[in-house]
Amino acid sequence: MSGIFITATDTEIGKTLVGGGIVGALRARGIDIGVFKPMQSGHLAIDSAGDATRLKRLSGVRDGLEMICPFSYEEPLAPRLAMQRAKQKVTLDDIMTHYHTMQKRHHHLLVEGAGGLVVPYTSDALVADCAAVMNLPIIVIARSNLGTVNHAALTVAYAKARGLHVGGIIVNGYGRTQPVGTAEEHNPDMIREITGIDVLGVIPWLGSNPMEAVIIQAIESHVDMAKIEQLLS
Repeated sequence: MSGIFITATDTEIGKTLVGGGIVGALRARGIDIGVFKPMQSGHLAIDSAGDATRLKRLSGVRDGLEMICPFSYEEPLAPRLAMQRAKQKVTLDDIMTHYHTMQKRHHHLLVEGAGGLVVPYTSDALVADCAAVMNLPIIVIARSNLGTVNHAALTVAYAKARGLHVGGIIVNGYGRTQPVGTAEEHNPDMIREITGIDVLGVIPWLGSNPMEAVIIQAIESHVDMAKIEQLLS
């Protein structure tokens, strides 16, 4: 069993767009890979605007939403706080029970975290703890504009300090503001230089609500899918 753990330098960077698009592109190549969003806050799993339903649409998997996202909360807060305010308790062991179930359904699994690595996640763990126990290579999603080099470098440094394997960085949303500024133009190369981690792709800004087919085509066109497949091997 292999897989990928998707995290980001912050929230609202595009983890679901990139992660779901990667799975959609891999499944179009005949690779059996599922999606797993252990905890979601801001939307219930059944909400069509939430990450779980977007992952299901992008990936095309037949798994039920309750399997893709077993724990979800309406309040747009860190998962641990949203869970506490819903008067629930979810532990890392609870997450891993569902993770092992999903492992049995696919040859590979893409897991999407919440926000960044230091987000308070379950009652007893951060997102980084979840990534560590799953022992999957991490792909960091970074925004493209000024300030992203610092955020990407801090995320990679923290991951390495925790013993996590960073398999690559993907820059998302390039060119949202036109014309593209000098910082944005040079950021992918600077991220690669400062972190020592390969930038696997630079995805252009696709609009506020792009169609699934547009996202998957952008992933195919702008992400090094051969290196993504290597992470699964």
